[in-house]
Amino acid sequence: MPLTDTLSSLEAGWPEFLPGHVWLAGAGPGDPRHLTLEVASALQQADAVVYDALVNEAVLSLCPQAEQIYAGKRGGKPSTAQADITATLIALARQGKRVLRLKGGDPFLFGRGGEEALVLKAENIPFRVLPGLTSAFAALATAHIPATQRGISRAITFATGHAADEPDDLDWAALARTGEPIVVYMGMKNLDRIVARLTDAGLAADTPAAIIMAATTPQERIMTATLGTLAAEARAQGFGAPALIVIGGIVTMRAQLATEIA
Repeated sequence: MPLTDTLSSLEAGWPEFLPGHVWLAGAGPGDPRHLTLEVASALQQADAVVYDALVNEAVLSLCPQAEQIYAGKRGGKPSTAQADITATLIALARQGKRVLRLKGGDPFLFGRGGEEALVLKAENIPFRVLPGLTSAFAALATAHIPATQRGISRAITFATGHAADEPDDLDWAALARTGEPIVVYMGMKNLDRIVARLTDAGLAADTPAAIIMAATTPQERIMTATLGTLAAEARAQGFGAPALIVIGGIVTMRAQLATEIA
């Protein structure tokens, strides 16, 4: 059955995207093949799409009928203020438009989707949340690094690294003491500081580590190193944002699964 027919048959029981409603949607890690069917359908129905910098152009090509409004949201790059983004969502909804707020990954994982939902609720704007495949799960899977692996990990921590240079940031020492894998979003700017905080807390310098850059896109690059050499190797190899930092024994699985890597 063609994909369009499959989508049409499934849509019959889905909620209707009504004028004046805002849907907060996850665009997945990058490549449009990782969109959920629900988000793909919403893209085709939307009158306006307010999108973040990490949303792939190929995803935006699926909604040519919609007004496309760039919101930025990329570390170190020009971005629209969060208050202005929510004001835009409210204004568009009150104009009777079907508004799709499109974010990379999942809207509720380091996407500020919860903040936007609170404002929409306070303003009596009807909204829904459309989950997306979060970048960490997609990046780890395509890099052949299992997020969990029996005998290696029993838990995994997702952390944001964008504020690692601030005194009231995460307790990195507590994360190091768990001995479990850590996946860091938005951490490339503070990579040296993150490494220092973890090693100062006792995490061994020879702990396996990796960086996955531009996951699932044609620009994807992956490097492995140790925690102690990670920052220097990243600089030497020209790695930068957008990227995920992976720290822990699960990284060793990539080499073990090397025969499966195309």
